[in-house]
Formats: sequence, structure tokens, C-alpha cells
Amino acid sequence: MKVIKTVREMREYRRCLQGRVALVATLGGIHAGHEAHLVRARELAENTIGSLFLNPTQFSANEDLSTYPHDRAADLATFEKHGTAAVFAPTVSEMYPPGDSLQVDPGEIARILDGVWRPDHFVGVATVVVKLFNIVRPDVATFGEKDAQQLRIVEKLNRDLMFGIDIEPIPTVREPDGLALSSRNRYLNAEQRAAAPLLFRSLESGKTLWDSGERNAELIRDCVLKLLQAEPLLEPDYVSLADPDSLEEISGTAVDPALLSLAVRIGQARLIDNVKLG
Repeated sequence: MKVIKTVREMREYRRCLQGRVALVATLGGIHAGHEAHLVRARELAENTIGSLFLNPTQFSANEDLSTYPHDRAADLATFEKHGTAAVFAPTVSEMYPPGDSLQVDPGEIARILDGVWRPDHFVGVATVVVKLFNIVRPDVATFGEKDAQQLRIVEKLNRDLMFGIDIEPIPTVREPDGLALSSRNRYLNAEQRAAAPLLFRSLESGKTLWDSGERNAELIRDCVLKLLQAEPLLEPDYVSLADPDSLEEISGTAVDPALLSLAVRIGQARLIDNVKLG
């Protein structure tokens, strides 16, 4: 497996590849959820290129950039285990050289839900994704369904900027108790970890209401929120029942399909999750 540190070398390497190329983009902190991306990438393309870049522009000043859990050696070993052809692992100065000032604003979809709580986060995500797409030129790229808003934004970027890449959604990977896998789960102490599965259980309660025929959007949101608020360790930022494409909040009577999602703070961690309805 080749580890590539510069844009120039990555472009030269890409030009020599034959067959389809799949991109698996990561911040590091690789876990079994990322491994599901790598498994799927090998099914979709002859060559898998991973990226390992802790992108500073998607973290605000009060977020966890300096403590974000990652282990470069372990991350590279996992890429290699899954037959990755190359890993693009640039420095910050390589991706954002002096004078670099252009940003990519995905529009209103970036200013709702997580965009309310993390201003400019999705501008940072969109900007680095566009850079990676331009550098790696993949035929297909995997993005996780757990980060539903990010997935929609990437799909919008791909469509509106006409990259022509196949965006492959990867289903959320969960622990046996339902907790969605996340690098930030490593922040949880034993007590917090015991409380964290309530995120998924609350979403499942909302889904149970939906499956029983309930379509009152406010009632479903309130059911999920009350379950979260019953646990003192959890501090919900939001519970959303939204259109799965635009992510605009549903009011009144909902129709199939819909996306039920949430964001919750628990100790040092801020965790997100979602389920599809209908």
C-alpha cells in the first residue's frame, strides 16, 4: 500500500491507475464503521484510495480538533488490511496552502439541523470534499448514512457541480446494544457509555409509532425528546422529523418517507443518529 502526502504525487498516481477507483474519505480514528466502507469499496471498484486527513476547517474554535481520537499507525494498518491501493494523507498546509481562501457553501441545507449548532461546519466539509474529488478523481465515493445531513450535502455537491461520481451510501454500523459506531464514542466513560444506547432506543420508539400508523410529526418528535430528557446524562440539541431529501422539518401530518434524526451531548461527546421512516 502506498502512502501519498502531496497533491502532485496523488494526481500522478491516479493517472497511472486502470479500472474504477473508489474513494473512502476519513478524518482518522478508523473503526468498524469505516471498515464497512472499505469492504463495499472493494466490491465497487478495482482500486480503493483512502484519505486520512483531520480537516481543521470543519471544526469550530470550541470543538475537539486537538483531541479528536485517531492513531495514524493503526489507521494505516486497517486500510492495508482491506487491500487499499493507496492512502492520501496530506498535511494541512498541503490542502490549504498560503493564499488559499476559496470556500464552498452548500446553501440552506447546511444551515439547518447540525448547521444551527455547528456554524460553518458544512462549509468546511463541502470545501474539503470538493478538493478531494478534484485531486483523487474517483469513480465512486462512499459516505455513511449515520451522517445523514453530510450525505445529502455531498450528493448535492456531486449533482450541482457535475462531478459525475457515484455516491454510495453505507448503512450505519451499530454495537450490539444499538449505539451507532463513531470515533467520538471513545470519549465516553463507563456510565456515559451505558446511557448512550438510549439514542437509538428513542429513535426506535419514534419508528414504532410511525409503523403503527402515527403521522403527527410533533407527537413523534415529542416522544423521542421525552425519552432522551428522562436520562440526566443526555443533553439533546435537537430531534428532527424531516423530508429525507431537503431535510426541511415536517409540520402537521407527515407522509412517507421521512427521516427521524437527533443530536445529543453526553459528557465530552456529541453524538448523532437517525432512522429512516416509511
